[in-house]
Order: sequence, then structure tokens, then C-alpha cells
Amino acid sequence: MIIKDIEFTLKDGRHAIIRSPKDEDIQGMLDYLYISAGETEFILRYPEECGKYTPEGEKALFDRVNASENEAMLVCVVEGKVAGNCQIVWKTGLKVRHRASVAIALLKEFWNQGIGTRLFQEMIRIAEENENITQMELEFVEGNSRARALYEKMGFRIAGIKPNAIRLKDGTFLNEYYMLREIQR
Repeated sequence: MIIKDIEFTLKDGRHAIIRSPKDEDIQGMLDYLYISAGETEFILRYPEECGKYTPEGEKALFDRVNASENEAMLVCVVEGKVAGNCQIVWKTGLKVRHRASVAIALLKEFWNQGIGTRLFQEMIRIAEENENITQMELEFVEGNSRARALYEKMGFRIAGIKPNAIRLKDGTFLNEYYMLREIQR
């Protein structure tokens, strides 16, 4: 699904745009995936796992998502740099088509600039425009209080827990929390 470009100003005054991914974003997205993986333990990959991402793979992903009728990827670009992205995917089976999964990540240098809120506002708009979707779902890793605060601000609530879902390199186990946001129809 292609979304209309959304231009806005960050809290620090920089210009940003949220839009569907384009071929010109491929290298920026690859850089973003690698950098973000090393900035926090709360992303579900380490930098060394990013070698599986290739320009050809990103192009195929962008083309597939942009042509899809049941998912959208949003990229936030700040002054030519990919700052982060999010994705919303809704189920198509009759019994589960009321559910949409969402995910989001930003580079650390862009935290606290209003990007996460703006990306979520757009994902919520997309969900609300789909008459079948009655709930949005996401997961976050134990200890990620910044993400949890954003998700709760956007109307999500904890609905479950996956004990020991994440195992860090040092052997530490972290729980993963399941959250949902109901859409009233």
C-alpha cells in the first residue's frame, strides 16, 4: 500500500517526511537496520545479523509492500537520512482479519523528536480506515520503558506476556510483552 507523503517539523526544527519506501531509500534503510541493531538491546537483531539484508532484498521488500493490499511500510526521512520506519500488516483470513500487527524503530539520534508519535498516528489512521480491523497488536521487550510509554500514549495496553522470549548474548533472558489497541466500530 502506498501512502500519501506527510511532511512535518521535528521538535528541534528539522524537516521530516513520512512516506512509502522508494528505491532511493535502499542504502539508507540498510544503514538504518545495521545502526539501529547496535543502539539498543530491544531490537530483535544484532548488527552482525544484518548481513542477510541486501539491496536486492530491500528492493523486493519495498516493491512487495507497496503493491500489497494488506500492509504498509512507512519510512521517515530527515534531511535525506532514513531516521526510522514502521510497518502495519493485517491478517486476511476470515477469523483473524480484524487484527493488525505493527512494529516501529528509530535511530537513537532521532529519539524524542515526535517521529514515533507521528508514525503511530499514521498507522492508527490506516487501521481505522479498514472496516475489518478492530485491534492493533505489537510486542515490546522487557525494560524498554521508552517504547512502552509511547505505546501506552497511543492507546495500547498490555494483554499478555511471553516469559524468557529474548535471550541476549550474555545469557540474560528478557520477557516480551504483548500489547493491543482496540478500535471502536
